[in-house]
Amino acid sequence: MDLTYPAEAEEFRTEIRSWLVENLPDGWFDEGFSMDADQKAEFNDQWTSKLFEGGWICATWPVEYGGKGLSTMQGVVLAEEFARAKAPMRADFFGDTLVGPTILMNGTEEQKKYFLPKILDGSMRWCQGFSEPDSGSDLASLKTTAVRDGEEWVINGQKVWTTQAQFADYCFVLARTDPDVKKQAGISYLLVPMNQPGIEVRGINQPDGTAEFNEVFFADARCPVENVVGGLNNGWKVANDTLGFERGMSATTGYRRFAEEYRLMVEKAQSNGAINDPIIRQGLARYYSKIQIMRINGLRSLTQTLHGTKDLGVIALGVTNKMFWSETHQAAMQLALDIWGADSMLVDSGTDSGSWPAAMRGEGRPNYPVSLMMSAYFFSRSETIWGGTSQIQRNIVGERVLGLPREPKPAQ
Repeated sequence: MDLTYPAEAEEFRTEIRSWLVENLPDGWFDEGFSMDADQKAEFNDQWTSKLFEGGWICATWPVEYGGKGLSTMQGVVLAEEFARAKAPMRADFFGDTLVGPTILMNGTEEQKKYFLPKILDGSMRWCQGFSEPDSGSDLASLKTTAVRDGEEWVINGQKVWTTQAQFADYCFVLARTDPDVKKQAGISYLLVPMNQPGIEVRGINQPDGTAEFNEVFFADARCPVENVVGGLNNGWKVANDTLGFERGMSATTGYRRFAEEYRLMVEKAQSNGAINDPIIRQGLARYYSKIQIMRINGLRSLTQTLHGTKDLGVIALGVTNKMFWSETHQAAMQLALDIWGADSMLVDSGTDSGSWPAAMRGEGRPNYPVSLMMSAYFFSRSETIWGGTSQIQRNIVGERVLGLPREPKPAQ
């Protein structure tokens, strides 16, 4: 494992830092900096344009498709500096982190020329249509169908937990296009326009009053035949590429949000005396240790990628990583509630920090009577489900890493 970065990477780091200082609002790096609702709205309106003008959206994409053609090392440094500055790096997570790279890897030249520029300039918003009411962890059992009708696919079915569907222009949808083959083999990956009569979006209200998740119903919805990515009935492979981008995007930066949460937890424990509780101190020490494990494992993964080597230990880490961080974070949020105590039920608890995910900071929604801390706790409960449930991850580890027998299927 290499813990040092080459000189050219550090030079690039200086360039990124200078750009951030010049383009972020005055006072951004000052202790206690905050923005009111109007300032946040203005910042959000302007930031995507600044990112686009700076060329930082999808900067690792090839130059011919609008990127900067950054190397892997440069891409890592870019992500690290934006994370260090707590500056938003993406115009649209689903567009530039998931479906964009998927189109780059699997799409036709026509798909790349049409969709990628709109992802880069932020003019096309996306949502992900994978999970269904009875096909979440067992995604291959999905029931949404797409039947060809001339030069279009006619889509019928339902998706659930579809984040930001109410704002999306397009949805990348997994649908069954061949019902007569084994379930993984008959799925296709479709790019479906959302603004059409055959699609209905219904918000799912959460305990904290938000409704960023949605149900999406398809009733004879349509998309062009040419909107299949990666070839007909090859959607299972293409979807796994998308999930790989989702899970592998933050090898050396993902731990940073946990480190900031840890800092806030220690600060609160010191201020209210909870730090004197030996159980609280032990919990904090355990969380700190696991954050360092995430940091080191990220560097191991980066080293393997840069050197082009195949380390079975690192491959195993990749399989276990999602399960490790999500379960670690759930335990940490329980610890946070113990530290905050009764204060965790106050509506404004923790709102002095911008380090929590935006969905938990009350941005863009009314002031519901649920505290930031409680909202963070609620969100952590979902982390062992989305992106691959811990139960399924354990099966993968057991069967593919440890070589254990496959889990028996229930009797019909």
